[in-house]
Amino acid sequence: MRFGVPLARVRPELWNDVVDAAEELGYESLWLSDHLVFPTAMAGSPHEVEAGDDAHPPVPPTTPVYEPGALLSYLAARTERIRLGTFVYLLAIRHPFVAARTFATVDVLSGGRVEVGVGAGWLRSEWVAAGYDPTTRGRRLDESIEVCRRLWTEDAVSHDGEFWAWDEVAFEPKPVQSRLPVLVGGESTAALRRAARLGDGWIGMVHRVDEAAEWTAKVRAASEEVGRTGPPVEVTMGGTVESEADLAAYERAGVDRLIVAPWRRSGDAVAALTEFAGRYSG
Repeated sequence: MRFGVPLARVRPELWNDVVDAAEELGYESLWLSDHLVFPTAMAGSPHEVEAGDDAHPPVPPTTPVYEPGALLSYLAARTERIRLGTFVYLLAIRHPFVAARTFATVDVLSGGRVEVGVGAGWLRSEWVAAGYDPTTRGRRLDESIEVCRRLWTEDAVSHDGEFWAWDEVAFEPKPVQSRLPVLVGGESTAALRRAARLGDGWIGMVHRVDEAAEWTAKVRAASEEVGRTGPPVEVTMGGTVESEADLAAYERAGVDRLIVAPWRRSGDAVAALTEFAGRYSG
């Protein structure tokens, strides 16, 4: 099982220290979160359903948002080995040319170290602010994944879809990786099926060790439902490891990559990553 590190759990002024430590300690990957914009009226959070009138968004709208392509490029230049992913990028809220160009560029600059984590997004008002109907999120994401794969691999691409259309274009440079890994986020039935139909992997939220097997089983069931052929869906999720038994349980559950943040405060992140690596990853 591979270990990733979420930069969203660390204050930006400490990113350099955490990135350097993760690379040196042998962690497999670094992960960035993404939003295009935060409306001040953050309608559409799933927390509204859970908490009713007492709902509040998981992050305030004044939270700084960084452009993933720029930040991934910076990380590519700062590192040599560690893989660089998004958890998750709102692919369908950008034009496919913009999104495909972002990841192709970073894959070239990093020498083939990109993991493309994508999702439909939980914030409906963000889609409204961008000028899109939020009820089309899933269909837009499906089309965007398919189109980006073509842009990354085909010499010339024309397209006439539900949401995007253009005459034949060339798209260069191609990524270094012959197939950019696309990990589909989301925990609805539709998202799991999307991962099985269109993704190389599924990327889930933080799940306790006693929940991991349930979620990997859902991924496998979705693969059977859609008739997936070829390699199985890789499973990535956030998790907490407090013992060797926890680690073994995640592995038994079929988790391929665990994204860990073994610290309570940002200032403790480097020390916590060092201790975790010593205890669990040799």
